[in-house]
Amino acid sequence: MRTFLAEHSVLLLFVILAIGTVVGQIRVRGISIGPAAVLFTALGFSAWHKDLALPEVLGTFGLALFAYCVGLVAGPSFFSSLRSGAKPVFMVFGTLVGVGVLAGVLGRVLGFDAGTVAGLYAGANTNTPALAAAIERLEGAPEPTVAYSMTYVLGVAFLLAAAAWGIRQPSRESDDETGPEPIVNATIKVTHDNPLTVSELTWTPHGRVLFSRHQVGDGEIDMSHGDTVLRPGDRVLAVGPALAVEHAIKQLGRRSGLRLDEERHDVDFRRIVLSERRFFGRTVGDLDLWSTFEARPTRVRRADHDFLATDGFVLQAGDRIRVAAPRERMNEVASYLGDSEHGSADINPLGLALGLAIGLALGALPILIPGLGAMTLGSAAGPLVVGLVLGRLQRTGRVVWTLPHQASEVLTQLGLLLFLAYAGGRAGSAFLAAVQTPLGLKIIAAGAVVSAVHAAALLVISRGFLGVGGPRLAGFISGSQTQPAILAFANSTSRFDERMALGYALVYPVAMVTKIVITQILTIVA
Repeated sequence: MRTFLAEHSVLLLFVILAIGTVVGQIRVRGISIGPAAVLFTALGFSAWHKDLALPEVLGTFGLALFAYCVGLVAGPSFFSSLRSGAKPVFMVFGTLVGVGVLAGVLGRVLGFDAGTVAGLYAGANTNTPALAAAIERLEGAPEPTVAYSMTYVLGVAFLLAAAAWGIRQPSRESDDETGPEPIVNATIKVTHDNPLTVSELTWTPHGRVLFSRHQVGDGEIDMSHGDTVLRPGDRVLAVGPALAVEHAIKQLGRRSGLRLDEERHDVDFRRIVLSERRFFGRTVGDLDLWSTFEARPTRVRRADHDFLATDGFVLQAGDRIRVAAPRERMNEVASYLGDSEHGSADINPLGLALGLAIGLALGALPILIPGLGAMTLGSAAGPLVVGLVLGRLQRTGRVVWTLPHQASEVLTQLGLLLFLAYAGGRAGSAFLAAVQTPLGLKIIAAGAVVSAVHAAALLVISRGFLGVGGPRLAGFISGSQTQPAILAFANSTSRFDERMALGYALVYPVAMVTKIVITQILTIVA
């Protein structure tokens, strides 16, 4: 059986994935490790025999695909969050420098050579590119690999525990940092004589409000025009964040007992899937629905969140746009936008291939560091950085960079599983051999200290000084550890949350670069 599996790598891959998935679904006190079980399953197979390891190209492909898709998802929010996210970035940088100093001190006390210290630091922080940099700098010496394999497992375990605890903690952040506010609607009965037009009333201290339908007295229901002045006795349907809608109600009058959103004789509404490619990466305003059909988009549903369809909102393939329109023109609007479910599963091969090619090229590009020589970002940080940029751009001319949310989730999970299956297969046999020696036990203990201090520092600083909790904290922990397994675990314990991906992507680039540089410094000074 062992020889058969070793000769059939694809079969071995799916055996590992199947067993890992079953193990990952086992819950102990309500907690499961989810996709991270694939990593430990692969470790078990490679510990059984060193030939039961998957090809390196498979892990590289999976890691690059995972990192690139994470960047695409987080890109639209990443750069706007940098202003408010400087503190987490400095927190992660300072923590990694601190545990680097700790690793160097422990190495001197315990008598480790420089290669072992560098491998210990890379393994305790589960960073394969840092290990590769250390091996290259030491011209293929085995010490970094052995230390890495012995500290990697506990590095994952400690940060998994930190993520499990952190995701259950409440956050003290302001509302605008905790995700999109729920969108509501209300029919307002106008009782105040207000000279402002509908377009002027859309701006409130609590955000935008859109007015989609309008009824004069007890007459017919019509679409709201921007230049319409609402008079006492009129009714209007307002859509927006709860506080903004409440402000509009107080400004205009009171809630009406008649619900205009349930009256569909004259004006209808419908959720339409955006599958027309020429609109991918364009804004709601670019749709030009009002002048073309006298239709008004009010909400955009992406994943499990509703967003207000303001003119500047950038659309992605597969978005579900809620549109109010004259009943007789609704089919025209649907045809104009595409309204095909196939669009939500389109992986956009051209944009995906070009983006990954650019990301991998950037990752392979040597970067000269004075005193250290050349280093590379690798197949994780390169695609991630490019994914962030292209996710923010959305499209360049006719090339669309973004992916439908469903397709992005599928590719992210696929890439993650491939990487985990590969990474576990690289460490099992070396771990089993080294753990039986006194030196091995010292390396494991030192790595555990480094990992535990890293986890504790992130939790204390995030909770005590930044007031961060929940999905965002789990994202910071995952990104600081540059460990997809931890992000996978956090996602498996909580329904997908963009804040988690954003937190991960916010600190991941600085964490990746910092670890690579510190590991190479340790090969010199440790």
